[in-house]
Amino acid sequence: MALLKQEAVGAHIRELRLALKMSLRTLAARTDFSPSFISQLENGLVSPSIHSMERIAETLGVSLGEFFTAATKGEGGAIVRVQERETLLSSWSQAVVESLAPTDGRPLEAILLTLEPGGRSGKHSYPRSSDEFAFVLEGRVTLTLGPESHELHEGDSVTILPRELRLWVNEAGAPARILVVSGRGLSAPARSGGAVRARGPARPRPSRSRRRS
Repeated sequence: MALLKQEAVGAHIRELRLALKMSLRTLAARTDFSPSFISQLENGLVSPSIHSMERIAETLGVSLGEFFTAATKGEGGAIVRVQERETLLSSWSQAVVESLAPTDGRPLEAILLTLEPGGRSGKHSYPRSSDEFAFVLEGRVTLTLGPESHELHEGDSVTILPRELRLWVNEAGAPARILVVSGRGLSAPARSGGAVRARGPARPRPSRSRRRS
């Protein structure tokens, strides 16, 4: 795997911002971050959460998957070998994000999200502008969709609607690995409710997701 260094991430954020003729303070205002945070990020001094990266990428007109491709200046082919995956570490989220497919001009993007115990995608729930499908490959993870929290196990899947608030948290004692496939640059009116579907062999636990207080 090729590790995408924080300095390269920061440099590309600055490059995208300048190409849009956007000031550092404007980017900060549009993403609800402080100018000092954006400055530290562009200089490779901080490791933001996954949600923070998504928010910044969307504000700059790219998706998280597209950001991988552009930041590495790669010319992705149809096949991505395991040793060729571009990888981004988020110390804040205690997570590893791996790009599974080239995204240049393609309608879908796929990433592999590994959340360590105690890891979370962000501080608060955050929406994306496109549909998103996730499949739990390994472990147990809590997904908050709007006001409800769902405990997903290995083999469970979920479809998340555009603009639906979501937050991934690993409250288990082992890492959780999640395959996430999303549309690129799609938008739709916000709708309530998400579809959570369990796949694979039945387990001795209620099929309905429980609400957390």
